[in-house]
Amino acid sequence: MKEEKSLVKVEIPTERIAQLIFIIRGKKVMIDKDLAELYQVETRDMNKAVRRNIARFPTDFMFQLTEQEFENLMFQFGTSRWGGTRKLPYVFTEHGVVMLSSVLKSEKAIEMNISIVRAFIKLRELLATNKDLATRMDDLERHQKSHSQHLVNIYSTLKKLTSEPKKEEGKIGFNVEK
Repeated sequence: MKEEKSLVKVEIPTERIAQLIFIIRGKKVMIDKDLAELYQVETRDMNKAVRRNIARFPTDFMFQLTEQEFENLMFQFGTSRWGGTRKLPYVFTEHGVVMLSSVLKSEKAIEMNISIVRAFIKLRELLATNKDLATRMDDLERHQKSHSQHLVNIYSTLKKLTSEPKKEEGKIGFNVEK
């Protein structure tokens, strides 16, 4: 009898994957090193597969970081070195991550791809929710300012009505102008 290998599916929480998504050049991206770790392949092997299929990765799917972007990223992590990286890393957008599954043809790649796409979707939903919340807060603030002004007007009118009228001290009689 043959021994059947059972694939143990280890699902990485969406929140963990979402922490690996960065915004660079105004796009939500993942770094090649993080993706390779999730796919359980060497970064160089993943990048070789990408280079062999470079036509599948236009610049809106994948791009290489500049030195300045890479330094900013290291600064964000608080590291002085990135584990001996000799080449500037590639970053992949959501579409690039989806395209990676066609280049990396393993069960692990398919599973991770699904998890990563779910993380991108969750992040997009959170951003949409935050925009809606920000819009609502702006509306509330505008209404609050308007109401505050009305309350100030009401209080000043009430103050005038409840205060004693001032008596003018003056001469009794008529004023005759010459």
